[in-house]
Amino acid sequence: MHRTGKFRLFTLALIALLPSLLKRPSYRLFFGYKIGKRVRVGLSIIDARDCRIDDDVQIGHLNVVIGLGKLIVGDHARIGHLNIIRGGDEVSLGRYSEIIRLNEINSIPEPDVVNETDPRLLLGAGSIITTGHKIDFTDRVEIGRRTIIGGRNSSLWTHNRQRTRPIEIGEFAYIGSEIRIAPGGSLPSRCVVGIGSVITSRLTEEEYLIAGVPAKPVKRLSEEDKFLIERKTRPDLPDDI
Repeated sequence: MHRTGKFRLFTLALIALLPSLLKRPSYRLFFGYKIGKRVRVGLSIIDARDCRIDDDVQIGHLNVVIGLGKLIVGDHARIGHLNIIRGGDEVSLGRYSEIIRLNEINSIPEPDVVNETDPRLLLGAGSIITTGHKIDFTDRVEIGRRTIIGGRNSSLWTHNRQRTRPIEIGEFAYIGSEIRIAPGGSLPSRCVVGIGSVITSRLTEEEYLIAGVPAKPVKRLSEEDKFLIERKTRPDLPDDI
């Protein structure tokens, strides 16, 4: 985790007030951030020891990104409004990925656990985290390509009182509202997770509806279901994602 001093935070807050045209050179000059072309940043604080934001990224208003070791944002990615991203060694957002609004993405600094941790959030290309979700990445959280954390109020937790375990979610998965994923929980590619499900173990059956408490494969996806999980998450998504 990168610690933020008061002077650094004050300077970042001043830069947040500038228009995007002036933000980009200010970040480069004062903090050594690598900022691409046509990047638009609203009234937001972005604090990372090492930061790379690629071309055509859009970051909205009232986001707080603070205390990160490394922030990588792939080209054409979007961060909406009122998101908090805090702590950890790395947050990497893939090309054309999106974090929409009111999400809390947090890593506990120096957790009191008995195992080694890997505090990284890796969001795959074309994937989306929608609204009001809580993601703890005190250990690694890896979300595959074109997966949707949909609906509202889902929680992903990698830690309990003395131990952490990573969470892995495959490609082309759809996760509905009010989902809970416990430490060590894993979801396969091309699955749909029903509302209110609780994932407590490593699930491996692809192309299934997963539901229940604890969650398990319920039925094989129909052709219509497969069409829905394979359709593009954004109209501007290139064919190679």
